[in-house]
Amino acid sequence: MRMPSVKYQKGDKVMGRWPGSSLYYEVKVLGFDITSQLYTVIYKDGTELELKEQDIKNFAGFQTRSRSRSRSPGRRRSRSRSPARTTRRSSSRTAAAVAAAAGTDSSLSSSQDTRLKDALEQQTMPAENNSNNKHEKKEENNTANKVNEVEAESEKNLGRYNLRRRKDDGGAKPAAVVAEQQEKEAVKEAAPPASTLSTPLDFGGKIGAYFWLLFLPSWVLFLVLQVNLEDPSLFNFPPPLPPLEAFWDVQALGFVILWILFQALLYVLPVGKLSEGMPLRSGERLKYRTNGFFAIVVSAVAVAVAVHQGVDLTYIHSHFLQLAVASLLVSVLLSVYLYVRSHNAAPEQQALGGNSGNVVYDFFKGRELNPRIKDFDLKFFCEMRPGLIGWCLINFALALAEMKLHGLDAPSYSMILVNVFQLLYVVDGLWNEEAILTTMDLMHDGFGFMLAFGDLVWVPFTYTLQAYYLVSHPNSLSPLAVATIVTLKLIGFYIFRKSNSEKNAFRRDPSDPKLSYLKTIPTATGKSLLVSGWWGVVRHPNYLGDLIMALAWSLPCGFSHLLPWYYMIYFIILLVHRDSRDMSDCRRKYGSAWDEYCRTVRYRIIPRVY
Repeated sequence: MRMPSVKYQKGDKVMGRWPGSSLYYEVKVLGFDITSQLYTVIYKDGTELELKEQDIKNFAGFQTRSRSRSRSPGRRRSRSRSPARTTRRSSSRTAAAVAAAAGTDSSLSSSQDTRLKDALEQQTMPAENNSNNKHEKKEENNTANKVNEVEAESEKNLGRYNLRRRKDDGGAKPAAVVAEQQEKEAVKEAAPPASTLSTPLDFGGKIGAYFWLLFLPSWVLFLVLQVNLEDPSLFNFPPPLPPLEAFWDVQALGFVILWILFQALLYVLPVGKLSEGMPLRSGERLKYRTNGFFAIVVSAVAVAVAVHQGVDLTYIHSHFLQLAVASLLVSVLLSVYLYVRSHNAAPEQQALGGNSGNVVYDFFKGRELNPRIKDFDLKFFCEMRPGLIGWCLINFALALAEMKLHGLDAPSYSMILVNVFQLLYVVDGLWNEEAILTTMDLMHDGFGFMLAFGDLVWVPFTYTLQAYYLVSHPNSLSPLAVATIVTLKLIGFYIFRKSNSEKNAFRRDPSDPKLSYLKTIPTATGKSLLVSGWWGVVRHPNYLGDLIMALAWSLPCGFSHLLPWYYMIYFIILLVHRDSRDMSDCRRKYGSAWDEYCRTVRYRIIPRVY
């Protein structure tokens, strides 16, 4: 039987049409599937798609035609037509898809820090549309890449001198430099204005932004007011409201500001590793001081010294509502500052998803990608420091409040378990702090109200509900119950860490002889799907470990009320939604290899159940 001819070979640089549009972008051929007659290609931003031969053009010929069009004085054609007009075949590389292919680290940053954002997505958009939103973000990245193609070609012809990064040193300019500047002017004329660089709106668009700006703070306040009631039911609506003056306390605001400044001081100390972030659209790689573990150790020592000196940390329990309101105020003021300063940011420093032109939406989503005051990265700092370490501080203060309220010499077993379990989770995330640099939060999302509120309010004042519940609603545990819950926590943590270690070791060096026992399924993209170890038991063993740990956090609170199980309930919904979205993306991305993978690894998260 005669084999069909293959026009493009693996490694060829060609121009690929983005599905659903007439725009072509530079891609690299990864392989050709004889059965489907489709080429697997990878775009500059990392997106991998399968294209038909008619959707691929020769790179040299396409560049010649593109250059002649861009120089035509009568056709200063705007590139503002967004490639977001795409079909549902386009895909993003979700966290679980990459995890299944052994592609990215999974840590606290992939399970805690982004849950608020994912929870919003799953409430506002169906799974299929959520997937499209992320595809569309990648399409905009491709738009930015295309704008730079003329410059890149010029640099190539000039002997690979990167003239864009050289400062003018005076004197007569060589003809090559003049030509370079002419090319840059042509690109500038063709480039869309900054306001058109936004991806299609998500979270319900402009109307959704209004809704979430009102709903999220209200929901946190509702939970805080509920948890202190004698009958803290999620169905008690509306809860009894205290007088207005009970919501505000100047001292609480001062405490919040002092805590943030203290964490900022620890962040800027020249201690710890300087880690590089992922390449930005400009090609720059920012550096981050990843000393989160150092920060939590110093914070623990400072808190211990304060308690020894007679500082009453039970103030946190008695002023929990006022502290939440003060943190909300700080997050709003920070968001206003971020929005105002974003107007001075260069286009390449702006987030593709936060420049819609609508004030409320852009304020909510965030316009600037990496807002910095000199080397102080505001987004990275807020993601991992004041709220996350504050979560542990609040838990400790609530344990002291339980002792004071009930006249105990030591916290109850239930309170100890909740404190230790959640402290271990946070410490693990800070120990692996570098992993957050590859998350969507840091790489793609602007820093606005959504992330500022999530970091400073959502995490410290909703993830502490279990400890807060136990202060007023103690739950005694037998030694057997304690042993069972501890065992459950250790099992969950082992699965969580072991599965990530297997994946990360395979990602660093798949040819490592120590990993020769691992079984894989090859794909047309050149990657392999791991079907051995914990990744051969279920498709998302890290999700399984996370769920088991969340269960261990909730069990010490007993079964009298639903509120302390709130986190567990919404986490299950979130992970099931993520899994459904990932299945769709991976099936399109890996084709028949994914079908084989699903036959090999039958269960998604829970063995023999789901």
